[in-house]
Amino acid sequence: MPPFTQEELVAFLNEAPVARLSSLNPDGTIHIAAVYFKYDHGDIIMGTQDGTHKVRNIKRHPKVTLLIDNQSPPWKGVLIYGEAELDYVDVIAKRITIFERYMPAENARKFAADLANNYAPVVIRVKPKRITSYDYSKPGFISNLTPAK
Repeated sequence: MPPFTQEELVAFLNEAPVARLSSLNPDGTIHIAAVYFKYDHGDIIMGTQDGTHKVRNIKRHPKVTLLIDNQSPPWKGVLIYGEAELDYVDVIAKRITIFERYMPAENARKFAADLANNYAPVVIRVKPKRITSYDYSKPGFISNLTPAK
């Protein structure tokens, strides 16, 4: 599968709609959750609540995998294998910057504040250890998957 160039990777991570965060359950199975995210200087940040399943998993075992992909052909995506850190500093401001990717700034501020008023917020920061990508729209990939007539 043709990979992204570094420039394409950064552009894709700044545009992609959602990330799927995979963490390890105590019984060895995988927990997967779709999350809003932001590409932040080489890391991926996601906001959540402190008591969630994914946070409990990360506290026990910080290795995670993220799948960030598009939702329609031609398929493009990024797999990030990394270490997750839980960040409790300036959480509301960081969550606002994440939410601003998905909604107007005023709505992002209100949403982050409302969540913080009802739940203990935390930011998950994934520091990539390995990144793989794929872009099926690039020339040469099985004639760009053109359907037969």
